[in-house]
Amino acid sequence: MYNNKPSNAALRATDRRQREDSSPRLTDLLPKLASLSIRIDERSVIASPKYVRRIVVQSAPALFVLPCGNQSCTDGEHDITTDVLAGLRRQQRTFSGSHTCSGWVGSNRCERTMWFEVEADYSPQPG
Repeated sequence: MYNNKPSNAALRATDRRQREDSSPRLTDLLPKLASLSIRIDERSVIASPKYVRRIVVQSAPALFVLPCGNQSCTDGEHDITTDVLAGLRRQQRTFSGSHTCSGWVGSNRCERTMWFEVEADYSPQPG
């Protein structure tokens, strides 16, 4: 017999997509924002995955929640929305920060750390 119950990861992904769909759009909050990319460096004892997330500003939600890279982590994610929006509202071209996962690996906190560097460009002032 097959178990058709969705996994925790699938449920978290569905929840994250629903939050993204219901979030305001970046262009509505930050009409001068022209381009945005976030470099991610997720560090752990075992591995250190690095990647760049390029944001399609014209359609992107104003929500920056990334899943924890630890496959054993339960209820873990990195919500960097507050930090990213604060830097973008100040029209900073580059800024960085970090976030520690608050999920669980067994009975212990995950505490996987994600470092991020944001690069943004803005359209010039009209007129």
